[in-house]
Amino acid sequence: MAKMNSTSIRPARPEDAEALANLATQLGYPSTVEQIRERLDMLQARPDEDAIIVAEIGGRVMGWVHAHTYKLLVEAPEVEIGGLVVDESMRGQGIGEELMQAAEAWALERGCASVYVRSNTIRTRAHEFYKRIGYEILKSQYALRKAIK
Repeated sequence: MAKMNSTSIRPARPEDAEALANLATQLGYPSTVEQIRERLDMLQARPDEDAIIVAEIGGRVMGWVHAHTYKLLVEAPEVEIGGLVVDESMRGQGIGEELMQAAEAWALERGCASVYVRSNTIRTRAHEFYKRIGYEILKSQYALRKAIK
């Protein structure tokens, strides 16, 4: 499907929750509209730490990126990408790159000199996308989690 209108890159708004939830599901993270609303409220309460940026085309949210500050004792502060997704029908048209450019600009505004992104080993298309826009593979690692409830 061809891009019909220009892309507007802007901060997410509460009324975007349904579109954000649908896109999160496409990314492989099924979420309800209510879950997304609650998370969006929490993240937007910390504007110096988190940004949810959307790509809107023709009045429809067609993608989003979540950027957040990442601070460790052993490294300089940087911004990490918590998620990036473009609607399946619009992939390959530069929307993801526009969203990443917005996240990179947000990082620079916060004094960070780098942006870090993790990508599941099965997402080979995503790896090629990130490499094409200048990201380098640093390492392979396991991601481990323990539920503590």
